Amino acid sequence: MAVRSLRVHLLRLLLPPIAAVLAIGAVGAYWVSIDPAKDAYDQALISSGTALAERIRYEDGRFSFDLPSAAERVLRTDKYDEIYYAVDGPDGRHIAGDFGIPPARRGQRAVQGVVRYDAEYRGDPVRVVQLDVPCAGRSCTVKVAETTVKRERLSGEILASSVLPQALLAVLTLVLVWFGVARGLGPLEGLSEEIRERSPRDLRPIDLEHAPEEARPLVSALNQLFGQVAESNLNQQRFLANAAHQLRTPLAGLQAHTELALAQVGPGRSELQEVHSATIRTARLANQLLALARAEPGGYRPETLAAVDLRQVVEGAADEWVHRALDKDLDLGFDLAPASVRGDAFLLREALVNLIHNALEYTPAGGHVTVRTGVRSLHGSEHPFLEVEDDGPGIAPAERERVFERFYRPPGTGGLGSGLGLSIVREIASAHGAQITLADGGPNGRGARGCRISLIFPATPAAEEPGQA
Repeated sequence: MAVRSLRVHLLRLLLPPIAAVLAIGAVGAYWVSIDPAKDAYDQALISSGTALAERIRYEDGRFSFDLPSAAERVLRTDKYDEIYYAVDGPDGRHIAGDFGIPPARRGQRAVQGVVRYDAEYRGDPVRVVQLDVPCAGRSCTVKVAETTVKRERLSGEILASSVLPQALLAVLTLVLVWFGVARGLGPLEGLSEEIRERSPRDLRPIDLEHAPEEARPLVSALNQLFGQVAESNLNQQRFLANAAHQLRTPLAGLQAHTELALAQVGPGRSELQEVHSATIRTARLANQLLALARAEPGGYRPETLAAVDLRQVVEGAADEWVHRALDKDLDLGFDLAPASVRGDAFLLREALVNLIHNALEYTPAGGHVTVRTGVRSLHGSEHPFLEVEDDGPGIAPAERERVFERFYRPPGTGGLGSGLGLSIVREIASAHGAQITLADGGPNGRGARGCRISLIFPATPAAEEPGQA
């Protein structure tokens, strides 16, 4: 059976035996209390019977019974029950009292000359004590009977006094067990919260010292799993990095040779141009794979991050992209303000490169591309941001989630892209704790929606100088 809740499972294990113990305790307390109470009532009847026996007289060969009427009224007076008595001679002949009180059944054993038993008299259940008393050298019988009203009342009171405290104790135990189990599971909930708050990049082992003893095997297993995932990520990153490094040198040589060949007029120029374009795409793909390997979890160390000014990152890459924009007849503008973030300058530059490349690649001639940096007020905090906006064809709302998938390109998309650019940007944003948003760009007068991609970085408590650790 699947255990959906550890708390419910523990309560199911604990509460039934606790309830059983409390029930047994209530029953035991009832029987321990009821016997002495009933015995006290029996002793009162025995005392009455003993007093009655002293009123038996034997004169002139005959037995008589001398009980004043006032004494009889006292004997029979009771708030709850009817009292009956009978005195029989040695020969069984009725001498005095109430006639017909049932005698003790044959075989019932007398204890110190007294037999106690339950019977029915005049349609009511009664408790009877029967005494065999000496009279004139023989044995007379005295029976005193009492209805059971006050005995039943006493039983109910004792039962209530036994069960009610036990019921309250059961409720209190339930509450204590519930909160005790909840408090006992607190460390596990804290451990769950710690794991839940981790980012997918945080594969550090969980500290065993702060884990409960019973949870340490689970924590050790999780640490082992984290280690295996980290090792797998590291192996993947090493493969991508090594493959990219191995490809970059021959691809750079191939690109140089094709450019040299294209500079010379000759047959096969169109085929050579195709080779040259494919080489450029492959070289860019290798660079993207290298950037992706570094941006993924384990590809960099958070302790090496430093203060980086996004404006300086953009200014450092501006010359390269301005020339490309001019070649495509695009207006590449910059709206830059200081924006200091804590991050990896190489990865931030790679994110910028991919955003500008996509904007220049898919914006038609005559279009506009704007790169912005600065600080934006969000939710009462100042957040640095990096933003690239174009007035190209844009990205349909239905495709805005999928474009961040690796190697995915929306149907009908032209250009020479590989589908890795935005996935790299997302990985870099995640590595820096930044939020990435994709929205429509400004109007371009041609009916196209354009595209604006923004990276919103976490708010920094205080401004840091670029390059400061």
